[in-house]
Amino acid sequence: MSLPSALYIVPTPIGNLGDITQRAIEVLSAADLIAAEDTRHSRKLLDAFNIKGQLWSLHEHNERARSGAIIERVQAGQIVALISDAGTPLISDPGYPLLRACREAGVDVIPLPGPCAAITALSAAGLPTDRFSFEGFLPAKSGALNSRISDLAKESRTMVFYESPRRVVATLSAMTEHFGADREATLAKEITKRFEAIVQSDLAGLIEWLEAEPERQQGEFVLVVAGYQAPDTEQLPTDAEKWLVRLMEELPLKKAAAVIADMYDLKKKQVYDLGLKLQGR
Repeated sequence: MSLPSALYIVPTPIGNLGDITQRAIEVLSAADLIAAEDTRHSRKLLDAFNIKGQLWSLHEHNERARSGAIIERVQAGQIVALISDAGTPLISDPGYPLLRACREAGVDVIPLPGPCAAITALSAAGLPTDRFSFEGFLPAKSGALNSRISDLAKESRTMVFYESPRRVVATLSAMTEHFGADREATLAKEITKRFEAIVQSDLAGLIEWLEAEPERQQGEFVLVVAGYQAPDTEQLPTDAEKWLVRLMEELPLKKAAAVIADMYDLKKKQVYDLGLKLQGR
């Protein structure tokens, strides 16, 4: 079956070649032109499936300049496929200026479903998925990083982030400061690849896991963080609050909260949130 002329958004595997779809292979095989983030990387993928299409590089530095030529190819009746290095194009990858230009020019855009690291990690995180926020990569500089995380401290939706091996511990440390060390989170490392690991813990626990063995900090990461939950309005026993104040003078808040919660059969988060409130007085 012949395909209509259009720009096709084609997801590619994020690690395991077996995750490519039959439809993706059909579109890439039929394409007159394949726009790729890194042609050398993409040629290896195409060779694995014996796809011989013409490759053009399309990245953040040349995307606006090349959009016009790509649109002309589609308007001339050709099939153009857009791929990124891995996963679904435009999700923290190039493609937005091209897509906008196609829409403005009246060029058809046909998206294909397929691999996406953010959705794959979210599906296994064990956190609410009915509402979530994709935040992509956070700023690299410390000041901007902390400002952005501070802005998200009261975000109630589950949050999904991408992070690099060089910055993952620093990002988690900033999150413990602004979200609280006991905020529930999942770290997905090298999804679908040989050294895949999905670790469910709180933010402090994830830092401990990464620092226990330095090689754990290698690879690509997706971080899924629970959204903010307002403190339980149920009052704590008066004695519990008094003992919490005393223990906070001797112990870190997390440990003090755990002791009080165990003593009075309370939720640890409820006691921890009270401790944060007391610290802020």
